[in-house]
Amino acid sequence: MADPTGFLKYNREEPSKKPKAERLESWGEVYAEVPPAVRNESVRKQASRCMDCGIPFCHSGTSGCPLGNLIPEWNDLVRRGDWEAASDRLHSTNNFPEFTGKLCPAPCEAGCVLSVSPLSGGAVAIKRVEQTIADQSWEAGYVQPQISAVSSGQRVAVVGSGPAGLAAAQQLTRAGHEVTVFERDDRLGGLLRYGIPEFKMEKKVLDRRLAQLQKEGTKFVTGCEVGVDLTVEDLSAQYDAVVLAVGALRGRDDTTTPGRELTGIHLAMEHLVPANRFVEGDGPSAVDAKGKHVVIIGGGDTGADSYGTATRQGALSVTQLDQYPSPPSERDDDRSPWPTWPYILRTYPAHEEAGERRFAVAVKRFVGDENGHVRAIELQRVRVSKDPVTGVREVVPVSDEVEELPADLVLFAIGFEGVEHMPLLGGLGLSLTKRGTLSCGADWQTSSPGVFVCGDAHRGASLVVWAIAEGRSVAHAVDAHLTGASDLPAPVHPTLLPLAVV
Repeated sequence: MADPTGFLKYNREEPSKKPKAERLESWGEVYAEVPPAVRNESVRKQASRCMDCGIPFCHSGTSGCPLGNLIPEWNDLVRRGDWEAASDRLHSTNNFPEFTGKLCPAPCEAGCVLSVSPLSGGAVAIKRVEQTIADQSWEAGYVQPQISAVSSGQRVAVVGSGPAGLAAAQQLTRAGHEVTVFERDDRLGGLLRYGIPEFKMEKKVLDRRLAQLQKEGTKFVTGCEVGVDLTVEDLSAQYDAVVLAVGALRGRDDTTTPGRELTGIHLAMEHLVPANRFVEGDGPSAVDAKGKHVVIIGGGDTGADSYGTATRQGALSVTQLDQYPSPPSERDDDRSPWPTWPYILRTYPAHEEAGERRFAVAVKRFVGDENGHVRAIELQRVRVSKDPVTGVREVVPVSDEVEELPADLVLFAIGFEGVEHMPLLGGLGLSLTKRGTLSCGADWQTSSPGVFVCGDAHRGASLVVWAIAEGRSVAHAVDAHLTGASDLPAPVHPTLLPLAVV
């Protein structure tokens, strides 16, 4: 059983970061390298804080992990020092714990019983334990290709190589199907490759896992847009089932603010993608923050990614704007009671490095120079209200005072509107919902027979942990469709709503 006094002996501890100056001089991950023995002993103590609750909210219901990670079990195995068994238990529910350990915002920690009271020392650092298990798994050689002993003779095409597509592909390959993943970009990984900055997850982590998938038998084709380079007719003729894991990459824009037509104003992904390509060795970025005053509109993950990228590119200043007031530093039990996801101020490592954040403000107008390039923004204090009947948001200025802020580069990081419009959808006879997503039945199958959907394409822009969970679930559905039954796990149902995580 768990150590019943572990949380009394040890407090929550986060991994240590590199000095700020060192982080800004490199694209490498922000966390300091620690000798494995020292790291493992520290994390073993952290895992001993887990109380193995009778009802483990960390992985139960909609408040916990969508993958159903067996958190109390692998916490206890880490406490005992049985890293190989902990690796087996973690990988039994999560194909890519090294991705989630670095990128997931950890809704499991919000559901931890120790997060109820500040007197407990804080929630177990579950994400840190998970990441350490993943690191130890690779270092000790626990992660090996799992090659299927049987072949179904069925062929499956997976369109998209993000976390949902990769999870579906790995599960189906291990079930004995012949799987080919198609990616329109020149490299594999989707947003993991070109959306996530190197300082959050170095791409060698992704490449290492891709090598495992290839050794297991999954085939990959890059530079191929299905529906264009491979016609829908050929797709249907060559494959017995198709999984659409194409993401929800249509960025939300603001075309109503005066001055939006000025050059120097971009969607955040127009900044992040070339920056990641630069780190990959593809040459200078077309949208570079060096020597510029950068303004980022939007307060979420994507905004923080652009924030850290701009500082590393050598921006003169970085300012991130949010229309909403600054959230509280601690959970408000009336607004977000435990174990729901708490509405609190979240500070990313990038925010500690440079720049500033401004809350309850909005852009009134973009100001241009004589060449039609943005040079400043006009900023107003605002209040956001929502109509209780229609739910329509309204952003209302609270004063006539206008502040002018220098801005040579403006980035919109205000979310995504859904699946991109692509020839593949029309060829399959599929249309998007009002949310910009692809709908499916209880078996994850779209209205086009034999065509399934998962991840952001089905759910809308969400968390990496939801993408993996849906990829695993759609693999179960495809396996059952092709063979009549499936032993593959299905952690989530297609009608399960996403967590309210922004």
